[in-house]
Amino acid sequence: MNHTFTWHGHSNFMIESGDKTIVIDPFFEGNPSADTGYDSIKSADLVLVTHDHGDHVGQAVDICKATGATLVCLFDLVEGFIEQGLAQDKVIGMNIGGTVELEGIKIKMVQAMHSAANGAPAGFIITYEDGFCVYFAGDTGLFSSMELFGKFHDIDVAMLPMGGWFTMDSKEAAFACKMLGCKKVIPMHFGTFPILEQNTSKFSEYLEGFAPGTKMVEIEPGKSATIAR
Repeated sequence: MNHTFTWHGHSNFMIESGDKTIVIDPFFEGNPSADTGYDSIKSADLVLVTHDHGDHVGQAVDICKATGATLVCLFDLVEGFIEQGLAQDKVIGMNIGGTVELEGIKIKMVQAMHSAANGAPAGFIITYEDGFCVYFAGDTGLFSSMELFGKFHDIDVAMLPMGGWFTMDSKEAAFACKMLGCKKVIPMHFGTFPILEQNTSKFSEYLEGFAPGTKMVEIEPGKSATIAR
């Protein structure tokens, strides 16, 4: 099965796999890197939110209402999304370490080293029916348990922040690839605002040094890349 990743800037991604579509951290309004509005998402099965910062929650509720998608988030955030108009059966709350299976896709919530106004920040390890495994780190600094993720999961693609300031920088993100043992990496959370790293040139150099077996898949905002297992 092919898996197509579309980046809308920052940490805003859509992953299309067969007839299933996952949207993650859909920050459109106020995102200077976004190439389009949230209403461009015409179909979605699942919307994943890593934490409650506005540049990650984005238009998650709007997309779920428009497409009928189910929202997956930390349990502590469920009530807030219901108050915004989502039906109770359309919000799945979980917690770090747990795994839910939706639409035939296993979604494991893992920790992230960051902050949150409510609950805790998280990442997701997504495993498709064909075994294709994606690690979406969310906003995070480098932490040693990433090595355990690589031991428990055969990670095909890691989606890692590398912009610095609010998350790990390019050097640390490259070292994360070494710990994860991922086959490919898609860099994210860079270039959105002036205080972040603006391109992947340093990341590419560090990646060659720390994890030469990991291939970088760079996607421009509004563009897509298709990856097969």
